Amino acid sequence: MKYFFLFLVLVPAAEIGVLLYSGQTIGVWPTIAMIILTGFLGAYLAKQQGLETIRKTQEQLRRGMMPGDAILDGISVLVGGTLLLTPGFITDIMGILLLAPPTRKFFKVLMMKAFRKWIDKGNIKVIR
Repeated sequence: MKYFFLFLVLVPAAEIGVLLYSGQTIGVWPTIAMIILTGFLGAYLAKQQGLETIRKTQEQLRRGMMPGDAILDGISVLVGGTLLLTPGFITDIMGILLLAPPTRKFFKVLMMKAFRKWIDKGNIKVIR
């Protein structure tokens, strides 16, 4: 929880600094245009990747398999799309990394380790 609070304070502060620097470097209107463009790009990519994830989940369920990997993809797409819709360049970079399938694999490994840790600590209960 302490990391979440730190994240909520540091990321907006860094975003403001980057946006101010960008506004001084390339101008206010190009900066605003880039923010709006990444918002639309984020919505499009999140929709495209989200539909692909739903298709994979349905296919795995049809085969009688547990869609664990597809669930992690869904979490990545949801968080990545949200980050791309949030104004700012730092969150846009993180959002693109979460939406791009090659880099998403890295984050899925991190999520699996975090879930394992929570399960081992007893923070998450697995019902069988």
